[in-house]
Amino acid sequence: MLTAEELLAGSAITTSVEIPQRLLGDDKAQDRQVQLKPLSVHDLRLINRAARENDDLTAALMVQRSLVEPELTVQQISGLSAGLLQFLLHQVNHISGIHVSEEELAGAMEDPLAQASLQLAREFGWTPEQIGELTLGQMLVHLQMSQSQNRVQEYNN
Repeated sequence: MLTAEELLAGSAITTSVEIPQRLLGDDKAQDRQVQLKPLSVHDLRLINRAARENDDLTAALMVQRSLVEPELTVQQISGLSAGLLQFLLHQVNHISGIHVSEEELAGAMEDPLAQASLQLAREFGWTPEQIGELTLGQMLVHLQMSQSQNRVQEYNN
């Protein structure tokens, strides 16, 4: 069995990532490596709260929170070329374990909870945040109410 310390140690591991020369624009740059660390759940919550529906700020914050060396401010990261920011964001997602393949995405869409969330969003107009705040019991009650309501409508028609 893993210990709590062993599980938490993964968030402190840094990874060296080499930046492709084409993204730097400086032919003289010899050391093209940066140090990244995986994002923690706490990092993702802070980023979500801070960015609120601003994808550009979300990307900049994700890279900024992950970048160990060199340390950059959000303003400096926002000044990076779009290609370099996208490259770094891809690397951050990969080392943080939040990179999703097409197969994984298709599998997630088949998940019963994902299907239930979609049905609740359609039936009640709820946002993903609202659905995420429901307990499993509340979710089941609302799904049952929705199905009962649909049966009554079908009977009346």
